[in-house]
Amino acid sequence: MKKVSFAEFGGPEVLHLINAEEPHAGPGRIRVAVRAAGVNPVDWRVREGQVLGAHPLSLPAGVGLDAAGVVDEVGEGVEGVEPGDRVFGEGASTYAEFAVLSAWTRMPEGLTFEEAAGYPSVVETALRIIREVGVRPGQTLLVSGASGGVGSAVLQIARERGITVIGTAGAANQDYLRSLGALATTYGEGWVERVRQLGRVDAALDLSGSGVLRELVALTGNPDRVISIADLDAPTFGVRFSGVAGSVPDALAEAVGLISRGRLHIPVEKTYTLAEAAAAHIDSQAGHTRGRRVIVV
Repeated sequence: MKKVSFAEFGGPEVLHLINAEEPHAGPGRIRVAVRAAGVNPVDWRVREGQVLGAHPLSLPAGVGLDAAGVVDEVGEGVEGVEPGDRVFGEGASTYAEFAVLSAWTRMPEGLTFEEAAGYPSVVETALRIIREVGVRPGQTLLVSGASGGVGSAVLQIARERGITVIGTAGAANQDYLRSLGALATTYGEGWVERVRQLGRVDAALDLSGSGVLRELVALTGNPDRVISIADLDAPTFGVRFSGVAGSVPDALAEAVGLISRGRLHIPVEKTYTLAEAAAAHIDSQAGHTRGRRVIVV
């Protein structure tokens, strides 16, 4: 089968499309014929060799956590799913023609494989950091770097819970943030004052790692009210770095509920082939994403 792999840590140039042995579903796992794989910042962070705590690996290694596809192999002890089912979920080495998933659920009606592949890690992360930052209904949450996949999910989930959201993003994404129910403003010079004009900030999330933690702490008045998923220097500012996933099955179940009720939709901004994985990483690392980037197999 075709699979994206890397044999050394480094830039996108270390990614190669290779011929590899097919993986097989062990106990409690399923294998899918991958139709699409989500592109997440954690993918290129792992490729660079960043120490994130939750993703140890040995080289050579595959790439990717999220996938949507068709079940073609069911491991021992797995119930409720059978070959031919359309599922999405999280596993390992998902930039490939076949991948083994450790958490999955059936795809909601009307969802394409490309759309479904963009949800698993994104929704788990969004739910986790909303919980960890401790923001409650009636309060205001500031989301720095709000237009990407996690930001799109955070804005919609927070609004669903009665939380006011302020989102920062580039000028081109202001209308997009407003369409998700956020009070929107641009980053850049004067952004802190623009946020203050929109209202009090009770908690804040750093999703882009753009060097704004000092300002987020000042806006909330307490480093305990700030979470980062992108800045490894967060502890320097007394801010928690959140990098260890919670329950992916629970997150998938909540995602299906929100999607089915029309409360969550994350658009796919751009798709790539397996051979274009390096380009996908370059674009992901550059930021300015509106929604998700997905590899189509």
